[in-house]
Amino acid sequence: MSTVASPRLFAEFPESTPADWRQAAEESLDGAPFEKKLITRTPEGIDLQPIYNREDTARLAEAWPGLPPYGRGDAPLGRRTSGWHICQEPNTADLSAFNAALLKDLKCGQNAVSLPLFGSGLAGDAGLSLESAEDVDRALRGVDVSAVPLFVHAGVWALPTANRIIQWLDRQGRAAADLHGGILADPIGELLHTGSLPVTFEFACDDMARLQRLARREDLAVRTVGVNAAVWAEAGASAVQELAFGLAAGVEYLRAFNQRGVSADEAAPGFLFTYALGSNLFMEISKLRAARLLWSRAVQAAGGGLEAQRLVCHGRTTRWNKTVLDPHVNLLRATTEAFAGIVGGCDGLTVGAFDECVRPADDFSRRLARNIQIILDEECQLGRVVDPAGGSYYVETLTAQLAAKAWSLFQDIERKGGLVTALRAGHPQALVAKTAAERLAATESRRDGIIGTNLHPNLREKLPAVSFTPRPAVTAGEVTITPLVARRRAEPFEALRRRTEAFLAANGTRPKVFLAAFGPRKQHAARAEFSAGFFAAGGFEAVSGKSSDTAEAAAQAALASGAPVVVLCSTDDTYPALVPAAAQALKASAKPPIVVLAGLPATPELQQQFKSAGVDEFIHIRANCARVLSGFLDTLGL
Repeated sequence: MSTVASPRLFAEFPESTPADWRQAAEESLDGAPFEKKLITRTPEGIDLQPIYNREDTARLAEAWPGLPPYGRGDAPLGRRTSGWHICQEPNTADLSAFNAALLKDLKCGQNAVSLPLFGSGLAGDAGLSLESAEDVDRALRGVDVSAVPLFVHAGVWALPTANRIIQWLDRQGRAAADLHGGILADPIGELLHTGSLPVTFEFACDDMARLQRLARREDLAVRTVGVNAAVWAEAGASAVQELAFGLAAGVEYLRAFNQRGVSADEAAPGFLFTYALGSNLFMEISKLRAARLLWSRAVQAAGGGLEAQRLVCHGRTTRWNKTVLDPHVNLLRATTEAFAGIVGGCDGLTVGAFDECVRPADDFSRRLARNIQIILDEECQLGRVVDPAGGSYYVETLTAQLAAKAWSLFQDIERKGGLVTALRAGHPQALVAKTAAERLAATESRRDGIIGTNLHPNLREKLPAVSFTPRPAVTAGEVTITPLVARRRAEPFEALRRRTEAFLAANGTRPKVFLAAFGPRKQHAARAEFSAGFFAAGGFEAVSGKSSDTAEAAAQAALASGAPVVVLCSTDDTYPALVPAAAQALKASAKPPIVVLAGLPATPELQQQFKSAGVDEFIHIRANCARVLSGFLDTLGL
């Protein structure tokens, strides 16, 4: 290796400072505010800058892959030597169907078995039930558990499940030591998903300690504690909340082990964390890196050594941003999410099927999901690069910001008595519900765009019927809390489309909106196109005639169309002269339509003037599209 410093590229040019970059950017904005145009505020409360530089990371400690605090990964060579576990989850409660699909998938590139039991929350509302060694055989018949790791997400049933698996192995004449992977107890995860535990939390923790002793006695190379942090993300939590509450669950378990005489050095190496992976690429990469920093710090505080501080995590593409409409776009979303998980350093990865919001995955959709990982591994060679995000000013800064915010929120939970106590009071659920409402509002107003759903929808697409069985109602148990409710951000628009699809099925046509345009095309085109897209998001069909020069002509054309909704489209300058006359003419008809104005008048006085003339609603870029359209459907009785 040469010790001679390489000359700086482009040394003949003067070096630009951050102030120079900012000045150039402000000049290009033509007076628009820099902070408004080029800084993005995230749900985590982090301001994403347009550019980062070495000054942003100057105060961060130097770190290397494989060295504490493991932000850059727990192995010096990353995934170069071992790769990652390629997993898929069942969308079935039928043991035989699961086994048939599993055997086929293992032959086609899957290299690990993920077996969520019902109630774990990792298989949505599906999940298996292993009540006996015979059930284990039906699920795993033909699977060589010495060749592929088995990860059973068992909620409060990990100890009896482990005994049944050991009994199954014994009947086959095989040693329990052949088993590797994880039989994961996660009572908090089950509590969050179902809202109830059939046993006390203390009893569940007793079972966790018994399971750890069983694994040690039988020489099982399995992890015994799961922390399902992804359940928070599926309910709409931010990355900071997912990190903080996942950490709080892990610390709750460490505390329980300590109370039962198991040290952090003994307990922590048996943990496996699961995180959801969303489409904000750099946020998700940074989230996994921050998770390792947080866990290292928490285990160190609990008295654990360097080996115990290594976090092992599994990534799962989120359902939050998946859609029923235009579902093949979900393949693109899942690819971005899988990429983030691999670059972020996950030890295992599950890519959900593109149609998992609609129906149980079939062979085709499972194959596509699996091949996303295989392509990223074998063709893109992502596993060959050690910490590909390392050294990025952006990623390193974002990682530190996430870790700091998550640690602060975690401390707040600790001050409230720990996660279980906080859950009983409903505090974390309330925080996540607030965040989810804000994120849904961004989707409903189309500030958060979903291609194929609230942006550029295909009205010729038939909305598929969802073929899942609803989750049983929560029953009272030994521990009861308000459960988390899994959401998808596309749901408000999918609900609108179901209403307009029902109208289409009954009448042979969609609810129509007439775009009443005034003046030449350059005067009305922008707002007419915006209005057409606004209504299309709810399944309305926009129709338009020739542009009108007078309010009376526009009203006549609109009434002749028979459309129950009319949108007036022109410019702010022309509205004062045209809108009152057009609205009054429309409302004076025998069957007056809903009158909408494209744009928001500049003053409250002008808004009131237009409303007095007959305008029912204003649509604009800040309007809550989903709520406005739902109100129109209510008014029309659809």
